[in-house]
Amino acid sequence: MVEATVCFILDGSPPERILLGLKKRGFGAGKYNGLGGKVLAHETPLKAIVSEVEEESGLILSADHLRPMGSVDFFFPFRREYEQHVHVFLADAWEGEMRETDEMAPTWLAIDEIPHSKMWADDAHWLPLVLAGRRIEAEFAFGEDNETIVSFAICEF
Repeated sequence: MVEATVCFILDGSPPERILLGLKKRGFGAGKYNGLGGKVLAHETPLKAIVSEVEEESGLILSADHLRPMGSVDFFFPFRREYEQHVHVFLADAWEGEMRETDEMAPTWLAIDEIPHSKMWADDAHWLPLVLAGRRIEAEFAFGEDNETIVSFAICEF
C-alpha cells in the first residue's frame, strides 16, 4: 500500500474558502481533491505534504500551520496498485503565489460549495468531518469500476 498525503488549505476565520486542485493527468484526472501526493522513502508525511503542496500549487506551507487530522485507507481489490494510506492535513496559512502546474489546477472555492459530485465518492463521507475539526481514521473499498464505494468505515477520535 502506497503511503501518501493530502492537505486542504482553508482561508478565513471561520473558513470561507477551501483550496481544491483539479487533477489534470494520471490517477484521478478530472476530479477535484486536496493537494498532496506520495511520501518518498526519505520523507515524513509532514515533509512530504509541504513538498507536494509547493510542487502542485506554488504555495509554501509551514509545519506550524499544518494540523494532522488522521488518515484514510483506500482499497482497490481490482487494481491493487491504486491502494493508499493517506495522511490528512488541514492548513490555515501559506506563503507564495498560487500557480497552475502540469498536474494540478488549484482553485479557491466557497467552503459551502464544495463540488462533491466532481470529487472521489468517499470525500462526501469524511471531508465534512475533517472540516468540522474532527480527527478521523477511515477506510474505503471500491468496486470493480474503481469508482463505486462497496464498503467503508469511519472512526472519529
